[in-house]
Amino acid sequence: MVHAIFADMTSSITELKKNPMGTVAAGNGRAVAILNRNEPAFYCVPADEYQAMVELLEDMELNAIADSRANEVGIPVDINDL
Repeated sequence: MVHAIFADMTSSITELKKNPMGTVAAGNGRAVAILNRNEPAFYCVPADEYQAMVELLEDMELNAIADSRANEVGIPVDINDL
């Protein structure tokens, strides 16, 4: 079975158990795919990269909200009434 791996570096669970910080360091600040029997089990993501991903997801959510509100019909207001 073919599996997509979304990281430049891979490591086995055994290597991760032996040297967790070495595994993270091997990724050079990027995610490391952790393999179990040559299949991706999970990704070891450094804190800075995880924070960037969360911020990007929040931005995407806010953009979706803004896009949906841009199509709403507003209430007409005369500047002189303010």
